[in-house]
Amino acid sequence: MITGRTRVFGIIADPVHHVRTPQVMNDYFAAHRVDAVMVPLNVARGDVETVLEAVRRLPNVGGLIVTVPHKAAVVPLCDEAGEQARLIGAANAIRRTADGRLVCDMFDGKGFLGGLLAQGIDPKGQRVLLLGAGGAASAIAFALAGHGVAALTIANRTRDKARDLAARVAAAVPSCLATDGPPDPAGHDLVVNATSLGLKADDPLPLDAGALERGTTVAEIIMQPERTALIEAAEARGCRVHAGRHMLDEQIRLLAEFLGADRAEAA
Repeated sequence: MITGRTRVFGIIADPVHHVRTPQVMNDYFAAHRVDAVMVPLNVARGDVETVLEAVRRLPNVGGLIVTVPHKAAVVPLCDEAGEQARLIGAANAIRRTADGRLVCDMFDGKGFLGGLLAQGIDPKGQRVLLLGAGGAASAIAFALAGHGVAALTIANRTRDKARDLAARVAAAVPSCLATDGPPDPAGHDLVVNATSLGLKADDPLPLDAGALERGTTVAEIIMQPERTALIEAAEARGCRVHAGRHMLDEQIRLLAEFLGADRAEAA
């Protein structure tokens, strides 16, 4: 039951129809008897600043989850950024404090790594191909490097972004051989699609599926659809697959704690 006491949280994206977070977060609220609700908000690129200013003025709004394409844009618009958001230059959660300040941080990396480990996939010592160099990809890159992957190849349509991310990861975690390169999965133990390719039915694959090797693990971060074209192609090649929902499942508790949604007034 939503009442005048219910705390409101949103998730901003463009488009927003594919998001799965409201369903999972609202299940979390119900299971923990938290008087809160999360709703999807379709926010265009040019409207992010306006929306954040509105959140500052709405005391019953507890904060926002942030996804494509806004993760990098929100960081300079907030009053404070956590360590991961500063390191990565992107955020996927914004907390509104009692006095209207906005504090952001990034949990994609912790969520993705936690999802792998929860499914019995430990990437430590592995050779990883990471597709993408945006906010989520950056968070995943630092998380995997920090966990001890042996090598990380970053492939991105704009190669300068891949080169920049690889350099930042190498500087932060010198033990990880981080480089930019082509989207060639040959010789890699783990392939991670951290691009948006796969959200739409007519999207091209982010790599040549014919080059996937049997025994390679192919992981998605896309949550809807759960079975992307890449997942289907990887299974057909005999690869182990890892769905995007596992990243979200591991993030929910972290996001709820950060947003203060675990402390909302009980129903």
